[in-house]
Amino acid sequence: MPGAAPGTMSDCLVFFGASGDLARKSIFPSLYRMVKEGTLAVPVIGVAFSDWTVEDLRTRAREAVKARYGGIDDEAALERLLSLLRYVDGDYAEPETFERLKTALGECSRPTHYLAIPPVLFGTVVQGLKSVGLNHDARVVVEKPFGRDLASCQELNRVIIDAFDEHAIFRIDHFLGKEEIMNLLYFRFANSIFEPVWNRNYIESIQVTFAEDFGVRGRGAFYESAGALRDVVENHLFQIVALLTMEAPTYQGYGAVQAAKSNVFKAMRPLTRKDYVRGQFNGYRDEEGVAEHSDVETFAAVKLFIDSWRWADVPFYLRTGKALAVSAGEVVVNFKRPPQSLFNDAQDPDQHPNRLRFRLQPDGEIGLGVRVKRPGEEFVGHEQELRLPTESPLEREPYERLLTDALRGDSALFTHEDSVEAAWRVVDGILTDHASVIHYEPGTWGPEEAAGRLIGDHGPWQNPHV
Repeated sequence: MPGAAPGTMSDCLVFFGASGDLARKSIFPSLYRMVKEGTLAVPVIGVAFSDWTVEDLRTRAREAVKARYGGIDDEAALERLLSLLRYVDGDYAEPETFERLKTALGECSRPTHYLAIPPVLFGTVVQGLKSVGLNHDARVVVEKPFGRDLASCQELNRVIIDAFDEHAIFRIDHFLGKEEIMNLLYFRFANSIFEPVWNRNYIESIQVTFAEDFGVRGRGAFYESAGALRDVVENHLFQIVALLTMEAPTYQGYGAVQAAKSNVFKAMRPLTRKDYVRGQFNGYRDEEGVAEHSDVETFAAVKLFIDSWRWADVPFYLRTGKALAVSAGEVVVNFKRPPQSLFNDAQDPDQHPNRLRFRLQPDGEIGLGVRVKRPGEEFVGHEQELRLPTESPLEREPYERLLTDALRGDSALFTHEDSVEAAWRVVDGILTDHASVIHYEPGTWGPEEAAGRLIGDHGPWQNPHV
């Protein structure tokens, strides 16, 4: 059977790219936490083309955990992790690498293969696994991006589905493993008080901001191949929109959630160049690996519509960027003004309507903005916000949660083929049909055009504060 059955527990974790940056920064620290929590007790086989030994892999794991947490707080747990580690060295293009992997698996019969490697290698590795039968009773976890456009996404899906059943394919987006992103889904459907007003009749617009106050941090070559639209908007921000706008799942289960999200992506109106503002911070072209006259965007803002009964004509304003004023992620749901002007300040353009704010990072918070009367005889007021912190010291890291779910066969927090392709259809046209980048100064909120031409009368942008 090309793929382990849903709900069965894998008896081994294989991860390709064991010597890479992602493994060092995120994977080894997450494996350490999984061992501490008792959710990882199966062999972990690292695969890389680095002329390493298993001792080199164990040294890297120890260094990665120490760097991530500033030390080792549970030496026994780390030793248990190190004892689980195995290593296979080899070129992914060579059949012998997969033969060695098959031997290293030994009696393991239900492996989960995690591809922490560049997307260009996904097809090569999947075909190598299939060639030696390591796709049977197995799962495969692939990192974003899932292609560069609709055509490459469809080709990638074709290659993977040729080796694994869809239920055994886990397309990982670490953003979906964040506690505050999961809370969007819970908040929507655990609190019925908002459902009557969660539609086009009461909501005027929704803003989603994902900002970073730093540049590309030496990853210029990668960013030249991606850009902000591919790197953040088409996946992270679209996923947030889907959780905000999906209809209630028809039953409790990951299949129902995936189907509801997929319907949102299918209802998104394809973006055109007038819906899109591209920016590039001054200094980006000086980064190593960046072309002298690069037109790659480090800032992207789009105006999106969802053509459904619930959301018709409600604009969604999404923006992301490097070298902006702060590092923060936030959703602001702006409600319409009251239909009748009963008070002197009701039509003051500087007075905001009611709004619901979800702070996603760096800390978690939900805020409800309401207007209250100022003391005195006149009926004038000001905005006050009721705030609820949602962050918890018990929060699990995204990769810890997602890798645990993959080993268990729970795909609730992963993306499926139809959703991925539907999301690419929304942006496919503006990947090539767009204006040139507009330059902006680091430490600002990006090009003025995003605040003027794009958002217009539904502005201003609600800038997160830290």
